Amino acid sequence: MRAPQFGAAPLELPADLKDHMQRLLDYAAHHPGLSLLLGAALLAVLVYELRERARGQGAISPQDAVRLMNQGATVLDVRDAAAYAAGHIRGARHLPADRLADSLDSLKRLKERPVIVYCERGSSASATLRTLAAQGFSKVVNLRGGLGAWRAENLPVTRE
Repeated sequence: MRAPQFGAAPLELPADLKDHMQRLLDYAAHHPGLSLLLGAALLAVLVYELRERARGQGAISPQDAVRLMNQGATVLDVRDAAAYAAGHIRGARHLPADRLADSLDSLKRLKERPVIVYCERGSSASATLRTLAAQGFSKVVNLRGGLGAWRAENLPVTRE
């Protein structure tokens, strides 16, 4: 099949497709409320999907985190001190999210190294990830699902 050439006759749609499209337009004209509701629902789904995709950007699974840790990644726990003491990933460095701004100078040496950030569910670690990325950290990722996902995979947690 050849591609249409400039100046060629326009492509004709099959008659049954034209009929279906006309019926769809007639339905939309006769039921504007339902049409608007459908459009709003589609827009809501699109916005939700784009937000989830943006939030999930830079997120890795617990298994991928283990692989990165085996390659020498630094792990940062951004939960509060009580949660850290109750259990954390072995080798994780405790850095509460509210002290991040004060600790940026000490983290500068990690800018080009892989850094895994986690919290309990992954939401506050996302904010830390954005802050670190804005400061020039090129290989910072979030543990998708946080420590909860880590525990769900039956991966070890320590209190040391």
